[in-house]
Amino acid sequence: MTQAAVGATLAAIVAALAYRTRALSLGGAVAAFVVGAAIFGRGGWPAAAVLFAFFLPSSLLSRAGSARKRTIAGERIGPRSGWQVLANGGVAALCALGGIGASATLAAAFAGAFAAASADTWGTEIGMLSRTPPVSILTFRRLQAGRSGGITVLGSAAACAGSLCVAAVAAITGVAPFWSVALGGIAGAVADSVLGASLQALRWCPACACECETLHHACGARTTLRRGAGWLENDGVNFAATLCGAAVGAIAAGL
Repeated sequence: MTQAAVGATLAAIVAALAYRTRALSLGGAVAAFVVGAAIFGRGGWPAAAVLFAFFLPSSLLSRAGSARKRTIAGERIGPRSGWQVLANGGVAALCALGGIGASATLAAAFAGAFAAASADTWGTEIGMLSRTPPVSILTFRRLQAGRSGGITVLGSAAACAGSLCVAAVAAITGVAPFWSVALGGIAGAVADSVLGASLQALRWCPACACECETLHHACGARTTLRRGAGWLENDGVNFAATLCGAAVGAIAAGL
């Protein structure tokens, strides 16, 4: 059996298990299969280990304190959708398809993208549990818990830990240098917060008289744009953050 066939088979198994445990929606499972098959098939086990260094801890952290997170977010927190999977893993999958085994630059970009996704996820999932209210990364004014662009000491420390986790696995498996991947992850997390505090759409629900970040609030009411670009929502910001992580990781690896 070829490496591509093995990769597709393993990706299908992992995606099915994630769907079965409700970590992913059906669309999320399909997207995870595509991303996983590309990474398994082109990068082999070392690349797969980097993928798992992002996916497994992030899936576990998303379940931690879920009741409190629902209260903070004011909406249902469910399985990751296909768009969420592609926003976090699409850049890395493209790097893998480009041939990470033959290019140290692409390998560092691949790992940097996942380090950024990991840093953002750890920072968000753990930061939402902080007892200290978040502040805007741009103005340092206090924000509502759960809003994009907000940072806390706990969340920032978690973001660094998430980046270091992926960087350690990338270094151990020989995919990319530790510090280039770690820097890519942290840069991506910072970019995510800056975009979240500036260009990401912030909306207002007239029915509930509260802010939210989606076109339709959890109550079902259509929201109005209060700040940012109407076309840029959380998935787009996450994609941009992983792109930043990939770019910084690649540049740092070449220094």
